[in-house]
Amino acid sequence: MRGTALLYSSHNRGSFLHNDYIVQRALRGRQNRRILFLPMSETVENGNELSRQEFSYGGFEWFFRFYDRFGLEYFPFYWRSTLRKEDVDQLWHHLWSSEVVILGGGHSRTGLRRYKELGARFDGEWGKFGRLLHERQARGLLTVGFSAGADQLAEYLFARTQGVQADTDGFGLARNVICTLHHDGGRNGELREGARRLPHCLAFGLPNDAGIYLDQGVLPSGNHWQVIEFVVDQSWTEPRDYWHVKTRSGALVEHFYADGRHWAFQGGDRLVRVQSGDNRFHAAWVHSHGRMMNYHSQRYDGFDSIDEVLARH
Repeated sequence: MRGTALLYSSHNRGSFLHNDYIVQRALRGRQNRRILFLPMSETVENGNELSRQEFSYGGFEWFFRFYDRFGLEYFPFYWRSTLRKEDVDQLWHHLWSSEVVILGGGHSRTGLRRYKELGARFDGEWGKFGRLLHERQARGLLTVGFSAGADQLAEYLFARTQGVQADTDGFGLARNVICTLHHDGGRNGELREGARRLPHCLAFGLPNDAGIYLDQGVLPSGNHWQVIEFVVDQSWTEPRDYWHVKTRSGALVEHFYADGRHWAFQGGDRLVRVQSGDNRFHAAWVHSHGRMMNYHSQRYDGFDSIDEVLARH
């Protein structure tokens, strides 16, 4: 599967997620081997606009350095109140062309507002950043959301489920998906309530170190399709960090149905969805341990593969 969006949580740079899904994707790039890192969701610290952004990038840069000898290219773009038109034009260029783009952590609403305001301020297009992300997806390029970035790539920020309406429309690279980040079992009630409040969305709890890797598009019928692969990374080996890396203690990707039923997805499980554009029709199937089952009934209903589901809808 060649996904176009990866939404994930992690404590540090576990190699399964960061090598297999991010770095190797860049190194296999068709036009370049570039990773653009955007830490714009980080807040201002004691009047310093860059300190937290630089710290955030440093948490990834040390890992990327191991791939210098393979030709990996990587750099950040920092938000500043003094950005000029020529600076932002460079951002648009790299956002359009980089094989991998990472939206980093921080505060979800802060970053979302900055991303959207750049288009409005410099090009008179509030939605320009999101439009470019969707054009990347259509061209098969990978956009990654880490922590707050994962929240932003979903249909809505998870804050939408808690009554916050303003500025909670995400970029929708994971259509009709919402997620909690750095999830643990103590937040299952919050996840369950989120699923109930937004029944047209699938709600996932992403623990450290786990995520969802997906591709989506529109079928000839006009229905929207989406294939999600669940990623569970247990590769981080520092014993002092095991408390933070929930997958080391058996955590999976948590999920609640809108009716309150619970499911936990293992690494390698896949889910295929078919939805009408107006959200009146929703169907989904889970592929796990070599078996297909209907997501809603949790029973076999005649489909034997993801390709068959898509061909029939």
